[in-house]
Amino acid sequence: MEVPILGSDSLKWIEFPVPSDAASASASADTCAPLTHDCASSIAIGDPPTYLIWRIHKHLPHALELLELCANKEFPKLGLRITFPQALSSSVFLCKNEIDIGSRSYPYLLYALTVAGVAYLLRLGTVSNYASSSVIREVSLHPHGPITSAAATPTGCLVVGRNDGSLACFQLTLDSTAPGFLQELRDDPGIGSLWGFMARGRTVGAVQDLAISMVHGKPLIFVIHTDGVLRVWDLLFHSRLFSHKLNGPTMAGAALVRVWVGQAENNSSIIPLAILYSENLEINSDTIYVYSLHCNVGDRIVLLMEPLEQIIPIEEDGWIDVKLISNKICILKNNGMVLHDLLHKNVNTVDAVCYALQEDFVADQLFQSSEHSSDDLLLITHSVFSSSKDHILPVVSSIFLRRLLFPGIHHNAALRTTLLDYNRHWTESDFHSLTADGLKKEILSLIEDEGLTGNPSSIFCCWKNFCACYFQNWCKSNAPCGLLVDSSTGTVGLIRKSSVSLFRSLEDIERVNDGSLDELGNSPSVGLDSFGEALDCEILAEMLRCVINVSQQLGKTASAIYYESLISTPPVISSEEIVPRLLKVLETGISSTAAMLHISDLGTDVVWEKNLADHKNLRKFSIDMMLSLHALLEKSGTWSRILSVIENYLKYLVPRKITQKYDAEVALDINASILVQATSQVAKVMFESALDIHLFLSYLVSISGQINMLHDDISKIQLMLVPMIQEIIYEWLLLHFFATTPSESASIEDFSSQLSLLQIGSNTGRRSWNEKLGKCDFTLAFIFLLNVRSSDKDQSPFSPRSIPNVQDIIDSIREFASWTMWGQNGEPLTPLRRAADLALILLRHKQYDAVERLLTIVEAHLQKEKTSHGIQATDGEWCILHHLLGCCFLAQAHRGLNGLKEKKVHEAVLCFFSISDAAWRLHYYQWAMQIFEQYSISDGACQFALAALEQVEEADSANNESHDRAPHNESVSTIKGRLWAHVCKFTLDLNLFYDAYCAIISNPDEESKYIWLRRLIIVLYERGAIKILCGGQLPFIGLTEKVEQELSWKAERSDILAKPNLYKLLYAFEMHQHNWRKAASYMYLYSARLRTETSLKGYKQLWRALKEIQNGLSAAINALYLVLPAYAWIDPLLERNALHHEQYPSKKARITNEDQSASNDVDPQSWKSYIDIQKIENEFVLTSAEYLLSLAHVKWTNTGTQKAQLELVDLLIQTNLYDMAFTVLLRFFKGSELKRGLERVFSAMSLKCCPHIVDSSRVGDDPTTQSLLLTSSKDEVIIHGSPDVRSSNQQPNGISQWGTLELYLDRYKVFHARLPLVVAETLLRTDSQIELPLWLVKLFKDGRRERTLGMTGQESNPALLFQLYVNYGRYREATNLLLEYIGSVASMRPANIMNRKRPFGVWFPYTTIQRLWSQLEEMINSGHMVDQCKHLKDLLHGALLKHLQLVKVDSEDALS
Repeated sequence: MEVPILGSDSLKWIEFPVPSDAASASASADTCAPLTHDCASSIAIGDPPTYLIWRIHKHLPHALELLELCANKEFPKLGLRITFPQALSSSVFLCKNEIDIGSRSYPYLLYALTVAGVAYLLRLGTVSNYASSSVIREVSLHPHGPITSAAATPTGCLVVGRNDGSLACFQLTLDSTAPGFLQELRDDPGIGSLWGFMARGRTVGAVQDLAISMVHGKPLIFVIHTDGVLRVWDLLFHSRLFSHKLNGPTMAGAALVRVWVGQAENNSSIIPLAILYSENLEINSDTIYVYSLHCNVGDRIVLLMEPLEQIIPIEEDGWIDVKLISNKICILKNNGMVLHDLLHKNVNTVDAVCYALQEDFVADQLFQSSEHSSDDLLLITHSVFSSSKDHILPVVSSIFLRRLLFPGIHHNAALRTTLLDYNRHWTESDFHSLTADGLKKEILSLIEDEGLTGNPSSIFCCWKNFCACYFQNWCKSNAPCGLLVDSSTGTVGLIRKSSVSLFRSLEDIERVNDGSLDELGNSPSVGLDSFGEALDCEILAEMLRCVINVSQQLGKTASAIYYESLISTPPVISSEEIVPRLLKVLETGISSTAAMLHISDLGTDVVWEKNLADHKNLRKFSIDMMLSLHALLEKSGTWSRILSVIENYLKYLVPRKITQKYDAEVALDINASILVQATSQVAKVMFESALDIHLFLSYLVSISGQINMLHDDISKIQLMLVPMIQEIIYEWLLLHFFATTPSESASIEDFSSQLSLLQIGSNTGRRSWNEKLGKCDFTLAFIFLLNVRSSDKDQSPFSPRSIPNVQDIIDSIREFASWTMWGQNGEPLTPLRRAADLALILLRHKQYDAVERLLTIVEAHLQKEKTSHGIQATDGEWCILHHLLGCCFLAQAHRGLNGLKEKKVHEAVLCFFSISDAAWRLHYYQWAMQIFEQYSISDGACQFALAALEQVEEADSANNESHDRAPHNESVSTIKGRLWAHVCKFTLDLNLFYDAYCAIISNPDEESKYIWLRRLIIVLYERGAIKILCGGQLPFIGLTEKVEQELSWKAERSDILAKPNLYKLLYAFEMHQHNWRKAASYMYLYSARLRTETSLKGYKQLWRALKEIQNGLSAAINALYLVLPAYAWIDPLLERNALHHEQYPSKKARITNEDQSASNDVDPQSWKSYIDIQKIENEFVLTSAEYLLSLAHVKWTNTGTQKAQLELVDLLIQTNLYDMAFTVLLRFFKGSELKRGLERVFSAMSLKCCPHIVDSSRVGDDPTTQSLLLTSSKDEVIIHGSPDVRSSNQQPNGISQWGTLELYLDRYKVFHARLPLVVAETLLRTDSQIELPLWLVKLFKDGRRERTLGMTGQESNPALLFQLYVNYGRYREATNLLLEYIGSVASMRPANIMNRKRPFGVWFPYTTIQRLWSQLEEMINSGHMVDQCKHLKDLLHGALLKHLQLVKVDSEDALS
């Protein structure tokens, strides 16, 4: 059977173009026959041999592909592609370089002959380390043509045959003009007479074919001519040695086509010779005749032709290549390879062994071997899963997908071409980089896109079409081209269009299955040597016919479904349920619902006819089976004997035990690749053979009543044979699973895998491993091979010296199967113990999915054994299984693939908890906790920490009872403390803060408790969950003071600007504990630190810091208002000093001052050393003012003096922060100082109302213009990210400076009655011509005292206003004001005349009036405003006269 070399389909080529010369440029005519098909050949050179392979593709005739294989190396990744100027003929020869003997740079020679007759001789270096090639000679042979055939020697000699029957020998190492460059060999009369032949002038036939062979160290040329003559020439002496007319077929039209010469052994005088005759070119009826030449070596070589030895008909299959090796002839046909023994005594008897090609295997696996094989898959699957139709589609898809990627079926070029047919375009590099998982996703995506309806029928059609297309591309891109042979080892291989493979012999069971059952009478011929009696062999043959009938009835689908049920995780359906359902198909046929699936595709009539044919086939099967079974029973006599024969036969299905002693590492070379692929083939055959026997025996039980089977026979089948078969199925299933399941690629997140990719200090095998992990061709078996060591490289089937021959491959399979199933020494291990060893190997190499599937298969198999034989594995072995499975789940959860992390963690926990050995449960749970912690899976680690806590008391009791406690054993409290600490850590990792706190308070170790309390606070702070401490969620049982100390210590040493702020947390914490004064202390300390540190660090956004300080002071004030007034004070300096002198960490509780508690025995004398609420309020006011100034980008420094406070008020007024300015005044100034401060403020406010002071455009009266003045400042504030200054400006929108002045003057005149006077005087002093607003004048008029007449009143009265008018030259306003009040006195109502007549009832500022009179006269005398002043003087004079007359009258009335 053909065994593909894995990886041989993934070559990359080094291009080497041969330069064009004058000889090639001038050649044009066809001198040689062009290629008609792909051709290839090989040669083995050296010891150990190196195999050189060349290929020429028909569609690319200009290129020659070269491969170099070494048995002790892996299949090369690079090949050499030499491109010639013209198309090549099939005359290409590779040989050892004997021109430059001992040359290491160019160890090989290449001869190539183009169709145009140009011959090339090239020196070649090693292909694997290719550096360069050199062209020794390029010669045009067109003048010597036409050329019919050619051959070459390692010394540079090219021999060509011509139409005239002559040979031309060209020594290409010489110049074309040098003597000896050309030698012609002709059959002339002189030479004929020397050998006793009469040359009568007959014509020599054209040379048909020739070959050169070394016979006893001499190169001989074997030539066949078209006239049927064989001639042999001595190349050294250029003389003819032999001429013979061949007595070939007598049939008319037969012609000689090819000649092959075997190697003459040194101790043999026989030269094997094979000549191909073509009897009819139209029907391709070819025959190979095998001759032998007897060679006598003396002074000269004498050859004698012996009688015809063998006749080998080629038949109509056609041939591709023929090779002679040792005493065998290999014939490569289109449908297989046939190996014949040569020199057989009987001419008509041919001892031949046939080897199937890979095409048959691929077609069988992809259900392409017959027209209806793929349809049967759907029908039988539908019948088996009729009760669970949702599983049909996943099972069918899994079967197709798994088989497509099997090694030997998966082919890179074919798959890429198939994807291209479906418009899935991939570059070559991208496609080669895809892992097995990537290919699966791509193929499944393609099928889902094609099967739009999503029903099983449409998806199945997509799979069917895809596999059919893939198989066609596989055959097209991987067609056979030639044979690879090594006469020294007997190795036979096949060179395909894009891969290389070897042939192996068949196992005994394979020969039984593939051979004729009638030949079983000679049991040793097939290896079944235990069947001593002929009758047993006959019974076996009849039984196997029945088995084959059952297998053929179900087709390949049965094994595919059964395999899928065993290998899939989780299984869709139990394998134990598959067999009864398959038996039902055997008994009743395809279900009716399954038969209706093809109605839409084929039509009702076609489906009805198919169902009818299936029904007839079922009836025929049932009848044939019944007749065969009765005949079998009649021949054997009893079923007991038949079952004994079956039992003996089953022994040949069991993997053999071979004791091995390994001590040398096995490399991942070509031999390893061959071994893995061959193992998968043999395992498949063995698995299917065992399953067929299983189905056959189950069928016998189902029809036991019809075949007279006794109850004892049924019991033997069910209790002995079926478990035996299940064991065999299990063993070969594992081998097939290991040989076909792709390895997992290294995880990207895995640091160790990334480090290994650096290839530091690793050998070649390890580097190759890293590159191949995850590829379809690198299966789990390769991982096991790296653990196999051989003691004798020369004798071991794993020997790397040469590529194995057909039998070596079988021996290596047996040895590897024995190692896999039984271990190195073949010790009697239980299946679970051996599976555990294999799982450990896979775990070490991070093959987690494979471990899961392996252990799931093992567990399912052991469950079957429990039901049949009882528990065969000890509890300890079950613990090992669950332990390994748990480790596997844990590693998968760590990778977190496919979103299954939670599920895998849960499964791992279940596996670890299933360990029931109480003696070491505590230690095991702690180990499980650590392994979960190692993979950063805190959930599982926490569960095992809690589980271990439950075991502490029990373990301690057990130690006490045993009285053997070691002196270093830990105490219960220490163990619990450590475990509770782990619980706290894991719950913190999971953000389960309440559970973490519970673990802390449950910890019996005080030191550990405080350490983890500190850790809890740190974690809460880092994760922004620190508010939990003050939310009342955690019960601080005896830890309140400790929590406060830890928080305060961390707050003192943390950045004051960090968020969340720990001082605020302490405030909330203390408020929740009703410790108001402590809460206020922490907030005051926060504000003080914030002010100090921001000023030292030059904090840019000062307004933010000031706002925080303001909020902190406000919080402190609010907290102190909750305390009795007598105790509303704090001492933050003492608190801060205590924090500074605290040593950390401290295991003892910190000592706190009693003064800091709100007790009733506080000494009032100590109040003066503390900060009371008034001081904090003062600081709050100043901070608020500073904050508002910072928003306007105005800086103020508090020096603590009254002058600084006045400067603050001035700055606030300048920035229109009037409310804040008055707040500062009222807070820090009293009495006369307050009045002076108010006068200062209102004077400044008045100045803002003067147009020429603010702006000539009267900005003060235009709020819109005022806002425009602030534009630049506003923009600057926005750039710095601070709030809008307008929002902080306390002048309401739409109110002018006059309105603001009026508003605040009306509000604050109660504190100082002279404020209107200050305002009016400031205005007039600033601008003597300014018009005083009416509301201001009204304030003077309204300031008159009650029950008084004239201009008397309060501190701001009409008299003072009159005086201001006079002082600042406002004579008109002064005169009008005086006339107004004089007139009001004169025009009083009668009811008020009595008040006027009282003594001192009416008063006017006569002195000021006199000044006004004098000023008017002076202006008149000076000539300034004479008319106006005279007019005012006259008004004043008239008013005063009337007033004096009225006073006189009132005085007289008062006296009377």
